[in-house]
Amino acid sequence: MERSLDSRTPIELQLPEGLATAARKNFQDHTKDKTAPNTSFLTELGPLLGSAISLRITFLLLVHRFPRQQYSGTGLRLWEADPGSDASTSRPKQEGSKMAARKGRRHTCETGEPMEAETYDLGSEGPSQVYLPGRGPPLGEGEELVMDEEAYVLYHRAQTGAPCLSFDIVRDHLGDNRTELPLSLYLCAGTQAESAQSNRLMMLRMHNLHGTRPPPSEGSDDEDDEDEEDEEERKPQLELAMVPHYGGINRVRVSWLGEEPVAGVWSEKGQVEVFALRRLLQVVDDPQALAIFLRDEQARVKPIFSFAGHMGEGFALDWSPRVPGRLLTGDCQKNIHLWTPTDGGSWNVDQRPFVGHTRSVEDLQWSPTEDTVFASCSADASIRIWDIRAAPGKACMLTTAAAHDGDVNVISWSRREPFLLSGGDDGTLKVWDLRQFKSGSPVATFKQHVAPVTSVEWHPQDSGVFAASGADNQITQWDLAVERDPESGETETDPGLAALPQQLLFVHQGETDLKELHWHPQCPGVLISTALSGFTVFRTISV
Repeated sequence: MERSLDSRTPIELQLPEGLATAARKNFQDHTKDKTAPNTSFLTELGPLLGSAISLRITFLLLVHRFPRQQYSGTGLRLWEADPGSDASTSRPKQEGSKMAARKGRRHTCETGEPMEAETYDLGSEGPSQVYLPGRGPPLGEGEELVMDEEAYVLYHRAQTGAPCLSFDIVRDHLGDNRTELPLSLYLCAGTQAESAQSNRLMMLRMHNLHGTRPPPSEGSDDEDDEDEEDEEERKPQLELAMVPHYGGINRVRVSWLGEEPVAGVWSEKGQVEVFALRRLLQVVDDPQALAIFLRDEQARVKPIFSFAGHMGEGFALDWSPRVPGRLLTGDCQKNIHLWTPTDGGSWNVDQRPFVGHTRSVEDLQWSPTEDTVFASCSADASIRIWDIRAAPGKACMLTTAAAHDGDVNVISWSRREPFLLSGGDDGTLKVWDLRQFKSGSPVATFKQHVAPVTSVEWHPQDSGVFAASGADNQITQWDLAVERDPESGETETDPGLAALPQQLLFVHQGETDLKELHWHPQCPGVLISTALSGFTVFRTISV
């Protein structure tokens, strides 16, 4: 079934009764409600990679419009309205400056209500300031958030009824290093619906994803006519195949076992299941087959393997990138179990858990270079390195007991450098050099997020670039190779910008209750995120 997916106004799919419901309360509860941590910056990093280059930083998906003050910054423009003027006809006072809002464009605010992007005159009252996302003054009366489309190469949004706490990108056969637009991509996701019976495991095919449009030129009726004719052809499309799943899905991870794609699924009901995805991938490419599947087959799809040996629900799950079918699962009862594939297409799950953590295991990551080594993080504030060649009770080889000030929520193991990236409830991002892990000290600490970090991931091609999301509804992009060039003689005069980490490239906002993000491994620079507000697919001008 083909659905139109508007890039500025999200759609809500007409799903089976009970699925398109309000988000269940535990979706928000997965991000702990704690007092925002200290907002001081803890940057401790010089250039780890490459030579020094000038600072690059771009703000922002959404920016404030202030009626009485003027703010300015790289990639960010905030306009002041002339009191008593008609906002739809006012003009920017400074010529040549980039506008964050363009007349006649419509966007969607965080509440889902459409808002008209209007143009305002620049005022001259007050000193010029920089608005810092997450730290700037709160919205006041008459203020709103406006998207800067020039900061994005690609930007699309979609909703799937019930929100998805987790998803994974399915590698496809369309080729690597795809930069030509429009793009096509495949996602596997699981819902967190209002009732256990209403949940679904879904395969999504998003295609015809065009880039953002350049700014319209003035006084060209011919171009306007061409844009109207081209609009229908540029509409992004979505095909969706889904199967019933009893219970909310906490985490989804996809792997290929030879030519067979499979999804590991952590259920809130306390079991881990493996689903075959071949049929779902086939039908999202064929409208007729999709219709038949939804009518006759979807209710009969069952997991090919299930493990109920965990003593409760969990979130940590990771497939080995080096040994097909080898899987790790961790639960909220501090236990980690190893799955070993068998010749009959099944798994042998070691009933002896890896012993070491004292609280919930939050995330797991296999080493990208060693078959038997993995990392874990926990609500006990520690990060541990393990080797499965040892007995489970003795497999923990390295430990940093106080990696963060509180829960360590997520980790990511770089596939190109010996670096481990972590994010915690304290809002900090830390980079660990595994060659120096015994020291217990990170080689870099960044403090931009003002709430718990919910997801981190290294860029699959660029060894120094990573992205993070937080409960402050920010997605940040970073580059370890960036620093200010001391020989240039340039100094940052604005105290707000001077305090920013030099490696911060971009701050994206506009989502509600962000949960997870992933770089597309075959489309350089493309990020996909899931949140209470839905899925977002975007690429910024910075990466």
